[in-house]
Amino acid sequence: MKKVITYGTFDLLHHGHVNLLKRARDLGDHLTVALSTDEFNALKGKKCFHSFAERAHVLAAIRYVDEVIPEENWEQKLSDVQNNRIDVFVIGDDWAGQFDFLKEVWYLPRTPGISTTQIKAGLKG
Repeated sequence: MKKVITYGTFDLLHHGHVNLLKRARDLGDHLTVALSTDEFNALKGKKCFHSFAERAHVLAAIRYVDEVIPEENWEQKLSDVQNNRIDVFVIGDDWAGQFDFLKEVWYLPRTPGISTTQIKAGLKG
């Protein structure tokens, strides 16, 4: 079985997130999503609309996602890959080149025209 992992906050889930999850899952047989915890998001200066538990619940219901684990810090990516026997590491192309030391890395482009930042900006208006 080929195992894939991706990372993110996945707040205000939208079709761009689903596209990423589908493309990641298409690279293997099992997709693990490492979801940023509320505490980790606070360290990154991010304020989420939905709690970690709510975001994890929604992600777990998506057919492309096989497992959701917490992302609690920047440094855990390597140990996640090792401890979960991950074959393919997937992350947005805004991180291009930063994880090339891993065995197989895919930097996927974002879906044009949609982002959580845009959605939040629209909510404020």
